[in-house]
Formats: sequence, structure tokens, C-alpha cells
Amino acid sequence: MQRIILLLFTLITVPMLSSVNHHEVSSATDFDLIISRGHVVDGTGNPWFEADIAIKDGRIVEIGKVETTRAARTIDAKGLIVTPGFIDVHTHIESNIGRLPAAENFLRMGVISVVTGNCGGSASNLGEWFAELEKTGISINIASLVGHNTVRRAGMNGDFDRPPTPEELEKMLGLVDKAMRDGAVGLSTGLEYIPGTYAKTDEIVELAKVAARHGGVYATHMRDEGEFVEKSIRESIEIGEKAGCPVEISHFKISSKKRWGASVSTIKMVEDARARGLQVTVDQYLYPAGSTGIGILFPSWLFEGGSEKAKEKLQDAATRERVRRELIDKAKAQGFRDFAFAFVANHQTNQTFNGKNIAEVTKMVKNKSDANSQAEQIIDILQAGGAQMVLHKMSEGDVERIFKQPFTMVASDAGVIEPGSASIPHPRGFGNNARVLGIYVREKKLLGLEEAVRKMTSLPAQTFNLWDRGLLRPGMAADLVIFDERTVIDRATFQEPKQFPVGIDYVIVNGQVVIERGMHNGIKSGKILHGR
Repeated sequence: MQRIILLLFTLITVPMLSSVNHHEVSSATDFDLIISRGHVVDGTGNPWFEADIAIKDGRIVEIGKVETTRAARTIDAKGLIVTPGFIDVHTHIESNIGRLPAAENFLRMGVISVVTGNCGGSASNLGEWFAELEKTGISINIASLVGHNTVRRAGMNGDFDRPPTPEELEKMLGLVDKAMRDGAVGLSTGLEYIPGTYAKTDEIVELAKVAARHGGVYATHMRDEGEFVEKSIRESIEIGEKAGCPVEISHFKISSKKRWGASVSTIKMVEDARARGLQVTVDQYLYPAGSTGIGILFPSWLFEGGSEKAKEKLQDAATRERVRRELIDKAKAQGFRDFAFAFVANHQTNQTFNGKNIAEVTKMVKNKSDANSQAEQIIDILQAGGAQMVLHKMSEGDVERIFKQPFTMVASDAGVIEPGSASIPHPRGFGNNARVLGIYVREKKLLGLEEAVRKMTSLPAQTFNLWDRGLLRPGMAADLVIFDERTVIDRATFQEPKQFPVGIDYVIVNGQVVIERGMHNGIKSGKILHGR
């Protein structure tokens, strides 16, 4: 009899409880925003499905069929794609984000969260930097690595072309530990740059161990991405295995004409490491050209002591001649007969150089076209303050092969760029993610839409432990992008790079609409994404 009474009580009260719970969330102010009738690509790689998405207090609350009358605002996404906000895992925003907190070049291509502090360079005090950004406000979410080059400069006394003393290493370990406690998501290296290029593998292993203890990743701009790329990958994997740390290889590429096609072997190296149990991922931008400072063309020994010291050394005729020869030898070793592959993105001293390659600049300035004269012109540019360069050293075949790998993420390697400035930067800073959707998904059909979105959302979130981002699920942060898969395309070119993409209609950052009908509305709803 007691069982019958209990069963009757259950049958009566469960519907009552369900009704009460539904009533409690059914008022007209249940939600801040509903995105209705969109084709939801949720970040997992699964096929799209049609659903409404309800948002409240910066979080996704419901996904399914939701009455639009229950929200303060509704966006009708019928016929459009709704995805998690894109996460760009390789950026360099430190220099401009304070001045340009809207970060419009990222948001307009759907990038809501960025990982900065790459290539060994980060803010020197992450805790203070994070606090400053939170105080002034930002429109994007920001996570940061701690840079090895930054730590090495702060931790070592005197010249860098040597291993650190035990005392210096202890100081560097402490700086990495502090940065991780302040919220860094890992350690980055820039081993083609001073002073990181002088660091031995065992030094990096010890620092990566500190990042690993805090659950961080080891992200590396390797020592070489062209002639000796396999050797560099082996070192990266060795560091990860010895430190017990996941490895993320930055802007994975073949940056040497002589080695085009070598991505077959470099991809196999990553696959083999993963098969052994080491978590290795890579990122790339979807262009056959890179961008960095003009110093990358020079032998690294020239910069020991810093940029000003390098300029002093070049005053010596014998040193200048040695540098000229080594510039030419380095270009030839990579398969280039001259420097026409190197374009000036920004030379502050003479901005008429911007957008021209070194061969064109040399012809304009010296009325000469031979490789020796071009090398002299490169030295002149360095002595006149240096320049940001765009280097056409990669093949489209390698770019596409790398993109198709399941462990490859999409990243721009860009900073916050002011549209009105005189520079002619790499177009990746304005078009990278839209280029993925328009060129590589819709036109070339290298990957399906759902897999491409996974590479820009849940894979980056998983790699950098951003566990409340990258997926569309109840309880997750409400970072969303709404775009038209039929029209989305990048418009930025190498000749005219400062052009925003089209087809990305809405971008929602932590529940607030920031890009509306393709335009930034000035809202600063971004957050600092702290590592664990």
C-alpha cells in the first residue's frame, strides 16, 4: 500500500515540479538575447542543425526551440550560420591594444578571443598588464603566454650568447612561475630572434617544466622554418617530452623555396609524436607568405648586443661586406636568386618604400637591380630604423596540405592594426578567418564547413585550456559569430590589405552584440582569459 501511495505522489508531484520550474523561467525577461532559426555549427565538427540560442548574463542558457517573446532582443538568423566565436591562438597585440581597444580588424573577421605573447615576446608583467586592460576596457577576450625572450632579457646580466648562470636561471624560473600564477596560458619561444636564439635546449626544458606544472602549453616559433625545419621540429618535440608539456608549433610552414613539399615529412613528424602520446598541435595562416621584421634576413650574430650595436658594427667596412655576402648566401640557400620575395610593409623613415619589394626599392633608390645592390639596400633600411616585411617564401601546396590536418588551428600572427595608417601590412590581419570560409571551404572545398569551424573554435579552446569557450552549449560563454556562408569572403590583398571582409553580420562577445550588421558599435565586453 505504501508503494502505491508513493507512486501516486510521484506521478502527481513530478508534473507539478516541472510546471513550476518552467514557469520560473518563462517571463518576458528570461533572456537578454535570442538568436533564432540559425544553422548552428557548434564547434565539435558535427553537422549543422537548426535551433534557437538563448543568452542571459553573458552565458548560453538554452539551445533548441525557444519562444522569441521571452527575450529583450531577438536576432533572426534564418539562412545564416551561427558558430562559436573564433579563437586566434597566435597574435601580437601588446603594442596597440591599449590604444585601439576595439580591435576591429580581429572582430570584423569573427575573432572574439586571442592568445598573445607569442614568439618569445610578452608583456613584462602580465598581472599589471591584465589589470590595466580590465580597467580601460577591451572589445575582445585576451589570453597571453609568457615570452622566453622577455624572461631572458629580464633574468640575465650582460651578453646573451651564453647559457645563464645558475642564479640567472633561478631568476628566469621565478619569472615564468609568477607569470603563470598571474594567468599566463603557457610559455612561448622565438628561437630565430635575439636573445632566444642563444638558448640551449636544456634551458628551455627547465622553463617549460614550470609552465607544465601550472597546466600550460609550450608554444614555439622554432629555430628554423625552412632549410633545417625537421631539426627544429625534433627539438620542439624533445622539449615537450622532457618537460611533460603539450607542444604548440607556431605558424607551421615550409619557409624555403628549395624545401617546398617538405610538409609531407614535417606533418609525419607531428603524427608520430602524437602516436607516442605527446600532445602536439600546430597553427597556420592561410597565405603563402609570412611577415616579420627585416632583421630575420640578417645573420643572428649581427644583433648580439642589440639593434643599436648592430648599426655600429655596420659602420665597419669589413663587417658590412661580410653581412652583405651572408645576406645573399642565405637567400640563395633558400632558393632565391635575389630579394624580390621580400616586400616592405612599413618603413617609418621612408614610407614610399611601403608595398614595394626590395628589388623595386633598390631600382628606385640606386637605379640598380643586381643582388649585391639589393643586399646593400637591405642594410641601408636596417640602419635607417628597420622595417616590417612581408616575405613570399612559401608554396600554396604546403599551405593546403598543412591546413587539412586535424591538429592544425587557424591563426593570423597579426596585431591590432589601424586602418588609416600608412603601412602595407600582411593581409592576414584583416582577412585570415574569412579567407578560410570563403576560399578554402566554399571555393576550394578542402574541408567541410564544420571541420573548418572546429579548427577556429573548439580545437584552440582545448589546446589552451579555455574550457568555457569554443563550443555552443548551455553554460558556455556567449561568444558567437553569425555569417552568410554563401557570401563570406576576405577582401584584404597584399596590395590593399586594410580591407574588412564581407558576409560576417554579427559578432557577440560575452553576450553583447559588438559587431552589428558588419559594423563595430563601440561596446567593450571583452575579458581577460586567465590560465588555470
